[in-house]
Parts: sequence; structure tokens; C-alpha cells
Amino acid sequence: MQYVTSSEVRTVGVEIRVEGLTKTFGRQVVWEDVTLTLPSGEISAMLGPSGTGKSVFLKTLVGLLKPDRGSIWIEGRDITRLSERDLYEVRKSFGVLFQDGALFGSMSLYDNVAFPLREHTRRSEREIADIVHEKMEMVGLRGAEDKLPGQISGGMRKRAGLARALVLDPQVVLFDEPDSGLDPVRTAYLNQLIGDLNAQTEATYLIVTHDINTARTVPDNIGLLYHRHLAMFGPREMLLTSQEPAVRQFLNAQRQGPIGMAEEKDADELAAEAAIGVELPALAPIPPQLVPSDGQPRRTMRPPGQWCREHGVIPPPGSFQSLVAGTPPGTPPVTVAPVAGTPPVAGTPPVAGAPPVAGAGRRPRGGVLPWARR
Repeated sequence: MQYVTSSEVRTVGVEIRVEGLTKTFGRQVVWEDVTLTLPSGEISAMLGPSGTGKSVFLKTLVGLLKPDRGSIWIEGRDITRLSERDLYEVRKSFGVLFQDGALFGSMSLYDNVAFPLREHTRRSEREIADIVHEKMEMVGLRGAEDKLPGQISGGMRKRAGLARALVLDPQVVLFDEPDSGLDPVRTAYLNQLIGDLNAQTEATYLIVTHDINTARTVPDNIGLLYHRHLAMFGPREMLLTSQEPAVRQFLNAQRQGPIGMAEEKDADELAAEAAIGVELPALAPIPPQLVPSDGQPRRTMRPPGQWCREHGVIPPPGSFQSLVAGTPPGTPPVTVAPVAGTPPVAGTPPVAGAPPVAGAGRRPRGGVLPWARR
């Protein structure tokens, strides 16, 4: 596979810079002093135990909730200080996929997807029809336009909600637990759809999820909200090799660590673990990042092992050894030398000098995705 360098990346998404963000409800602090940057055109995931304010964070990003302190910068404007009229215009650059799809039950899928166009644009019905059919084809729902939300499966409702989120060609798409209520197979299909659509639209994506497989394989960046703070945010490989206790515990789905049933373990539980010398399980191997259905890496994807090599971090044994989508069966593992002074990383797919993928180039912005026909 052929990866592009940072100088070659062209995106239509926008960078979102969050600085010192704090949100409370009365005396309850949801999170405070959250600072991070969502890179333009990349897929980021926000994780955290239940009740840590992940959905509140999404609502604050889109301006539905006002923070107590801090700034959210988008294209040179702090949206926390905009008037309602200006904020209304900014929201048009966002698409949101809600947990349950949030479809209008009395409307057909066609009318649900068309709703933002009718509300926010002056397009003719003929133009609206062309756009709706395009977006429904992108998510594999062409032919289901006349169905009501109650007549389709949960996975189809998610895809219809996603088509509606994309109908205004947003620069930013927010996903609020897109895997909620889906079985593992449908979650895998939805993850593939998210990667494929990001490759086509090159918008900035932020996914809130509890699904560890999604977090480990889909995003370019991962963040973890824990104990009213942002524990860490950065490139996928940084968090998957992190020794920070909460990050390590959550991303490896382990019981050993500071997170308990009530968000955090009490002092007695932690003392008991320390007294008996609980040994932390080994870090799980880093899986290959999900590649779009056409086998071409997304423009913002980093070569496997790049962050580890640049920072002298040795990934867990077995990392990057699984076949990446589009790699011919039987391809032998390749050893890539890391930074000087560290042992080579076995099993890392080739980065430099790899032959180009047939048909490589800019993807079409429409058209049905192959798997979506299933």
C-alpha cells in the first residue's frame, strides 16, 4: 500500500482546537481543563467509562451546550463566544449521528434524509432528490427510500441517520456511540462504512464509543476522559502503547487498574491490589488500522509503526502482524528498522518502497460502497 506524506494531504475537514474547556451542571463537575486538537480530515475517537461526559463533550463542540470556561476554535473563530445567529451558521458545517439515529418515526427514510436540505437550503426538490439518492447510495440504502424507521433494522437506521448527517456535506461529523445496540457483525460493517466515507469526504470525524475493537482499529487518534479530566489524547499508537494506568486498563479491557465499577476504585481496593502484588497483564498487540474497502489507505493514515519508530517505543509483541485489507494472502511479515538504539519491529508491513495500489488516486465522492450491497 502507498501512504501519502503530510505535505501531500489535502482535506476538506477543519481543525478543531479545544483549550481549557470546563463544563459543570450545578455543583457537579463533568470535566475540566480539557485541551486537545482534532486534526483536519482525521478520524478521532473519544473513550471513557460511563458517565464521564463524552456525549456532553460532543454537544459542547457543536454549540448545543455552553461551557463554563474555555474556548473552541474553528477556522479562527471561538464558537463559545458567537451570537446565536453566527452559531446557527457554524452548526451547518457539522453533521451528527445520534445514538439511536434520531429519525422521525412518521417520515420515510427519504424525507428524513431530505429534512436538513429543506430546512437549511433553498434547493429545488429535484436537486434535493439527487442529493438524497446520492447519500443513501453511499451508505447502501438505495431502494429503501420509502420505508419508515420502524420497518427497518437498527443497523439500517444507523445508516439512514448517517446519510442525513452527511447530506449538507459537513466539514465535521460527530458520532455519538454509533455502535450502540448493534451486534458485533453490524458494528464491523458500520466501522468499515465510517472509514470508507472518511476516505471519500475527507471531513473531520470524532467518534464517541465504548467499543474497544472500534477504538483500536478505526481512528487515527484516541482520547480518554476519566475522573473529570482528559487523561490523554494523541495518535493511536501512542495510546495503545501507553503505560498510563487508566489508559492502559481501558484500552486493554482489564480489571487491574484505577477504573472500577463506580468509575474509579476506592482507596481500599487499590491498596488491596497493591498488597497482594497484582501483576498487570501484558499489553495486547497493536492491530493494523482498518483500511477502506478499495484497499487504499486514507490520506490521513500513518504507516503502521511510524509513531513507535519516531519515538523509540517498542510495540507489544505481535503488533501489526495481521493482514491489512487488500494485502495478498501469504504476504510474509516484513521487518522495519526502528529508530537507532532500539530493536527492530517484526511483522510491520512495508512503509517505504511499497508498490502502488492499482487504481490509486483520488476517490470518487459518490457511489455505492461494495460491502453495503450485502
